[in-house]
Amino acid sequence: MESNKNTQRKQRTAEHLQYALIALIKEKGFHSVTVKNIVDYAKYNRSTFYIHYQDKYELAEDLLDTMLLGLEYSIQKSYQTKRIVDTSNLNEQSFSIISYIYENRNFFELIKYSDTLPDLHTKFPQTILKIYQEKFVFETIENKPVNMDFFTRYTAYGFYGLVSNWINSEFKQSQEAFIQDIIQLAQTHMATVRYIG
Repeated sequence: MESNKNTQRKQRTAEHLQYALIALIKEKGFHSVTVKNIVDYAKYNRSTFYIHYQDKYELAEDLLDTMLLGLEYSIQKSYQTKRIVDTSNLNEQSFSIISYIYENRNFFELIKYSDTLPDLHTKFPQTILKIYQEKFVFETIENKPVNMDFFTRYTAYGFYGLVSNWINSEFKQSQEAFIQDIIQLAQTHMATVRYIG
């Protein structure tokens, strides 16, 4: 059985390789990055890299999956399961997803690049849609009848568009101000939010 110390060391090495990949994508684009570039940047040797990953594509996939899983988990900090929240009571703590994106902005800035992590431009919005579809139930203002599948997609992709714009603006608006604008928008078409976990 692997010791906790070895597990932590492996995790730390994987993180260093991931950070190196992020920096190199920003510098030269994903397709120009080689395993040699990654190990040189991270100050490891090739054998260490190949203990963890078969190639840069497996490293890229692990990085993307890890960050998007973290995005899904970030929601749990904000809501109690099955509790209905009136949108008038939404606050900064309701949007831990935005805090997660900001805390990990070094990674999420990769959406600004065309030659970036494979699948980032599709999996990032798909993850937000998945969160909206699987973890929340929304009630419209005055319980107006709408196609809730359309409503959820409209809201999720609208949120993604605003987040993308915020990232592309290099987070010009403060996190707090951005959350307040999101809350005000939510209040225009949602009466309540229920987290179903």
